[in-house]
Amino acid sequence: MISSEKSCATEALPHLPGADLLVGAVDGHVHACPHINHRSLDVFEATRMAAAAGMRAIGLMDNFANTSGLAALANRQLGHLGVEVFGGLIMEPPAGGISAEAVRIALKLGYGAPGDGARFVSLPTHHTRHVALLEQRAEDHLARCLAIPESGPLPDPLPEIFDLVAEADVVLNTGHLSGPEALRTVEAARARGVARLLVPASHYDAETVAALAGLGAHVEFSFFFASHATQTGLTHVDAARNTVPPVSAPEMVALIQAAPPDKVVLSGDCGVFLLPPPVEGLREFLLLLESCGIGRADLRRMTGQTPAALFRVGG
Repeated sequence: MISSEKSCATEALPHLPGADLLVGAVDGHVHACPHINHRSLDVFEATRMAAAAGMRAIGLMDNFANTSGLAALANRQLGHLGVEVFGGLIMEPPAGGISAEAVRIALKLGYGAPGDGARFVSLPTHHTRHVALLEQRAEDHLARCLAIPESGPLPDPLPEIFDLVAEADVVLNTGHLSGPEALRTVEAARARGVARLLVPASHYDAETVAALAGLGAHVEFSFFFASHATQTGLTHVDAARNTVPPVSAPEMVALIQAAPPDKVVLSGDCGVFLLPPPVEGLREFLLLLESCGIGRADLRRMTGQTPAALFRVGG
């Protein structure tokens, strides 16, 4: 029964250009959890589609909740398909905010199976001063957002959270900070023993990308920012419909090439109803980058070996 289910899923995969690039891939940025925006699929569907494509793992991201429990549920119900599902915590206000206690819970949430619990802990995405300014938010919203100071200690409880991340040996995602803020955060986190760092870098300049990689961080580039979904307002975390600046594929390729290939992670950031389902979005993204000059060997590394090692897939 199990073999038949997996076989049927594999046979159903369209033989499209670039489908071979998905075999063994890890997409650590999948939005398939319940949301106030429409989603194109649920967690089980995302897992089945990843299995059909021959992918190795997917990571669930959600601005409203710790996804470790959903990942554990997906692994329990669909683990026979061979796709490892992992989750984590984005420290947005609806998910508990920037809280050491929320991190402690996220790191343990699951059914007690190997690999359960958060594989990543992320600083806020939309509740940072940097993004709030890009979204032209009101002053009362700005006052509630994270800002990393130019000098001096980082605000509490960030040091305690960094210690928890270091002890658990999971990924610290810097969220959507400005370039200078991300550099300060990476330096501070490494000083407290955080070994696994991932920085969303689609909106940085090449110098910042190179500097982050030089500090030992991985830099992430996602399809969402090069897609048509940037053209319309979306309700990411509240009723407001905000947009983010798009990044053209040639611009993104120049940023990718500013870092060594083993420090680059490519992801889909799909699941929103305006975009293709995550597997298809990742396929389109990889073909887009290939057409702009990124070689297939590098594409496989950036979606395969590098994110697998970073998120401890299979380990």
